[in-house]
Amino acid sequence: MSAALETLDRMNTALAQSQNGQLAQSEMIRLWRSQAASLALPARFDEVLQPLLDRIEASVLFSEESCSFSQKDLLASLQMWADKARLRLSSQSASQN
Repeated sequence: MSAALETLDRMNTALAQSQNGQLAQSEMIRLWRSQAASLALPARFDEVLQPLLDRIEASVLFSEESCSFSQKDLLASLQMWADKARLRLSSQSASQN
C-alpha cells in the first residue's frame, strides 16, 4: 500500500473515531488539515476539502443539527471526499506500477 493510501486510512480512522465520540472533532479536523497536504492530490481536492472542514469546524458551535450546519451531512460529505481521494490515489498508484 502506498504512503498516501496509508495516510488516507489514518484520516478515515480519525473520522470514524470522531463520529463515535472517541476523538474530538477539533482533533479530527486538525489531523485532516495536516495530513491532506501530503496526499499529492490535484488542487481541486483541496478546493473542496478546506471549505468542508471550515463548515464542520463551524458546526461544532451548534449542539444540535441546525438548518445551516448538519453535522451528519457534513461528515457524510467528508467521507465521500475520502472515497473519491482513495479512487484517485489508487489509480495513480496503479499507473506508476
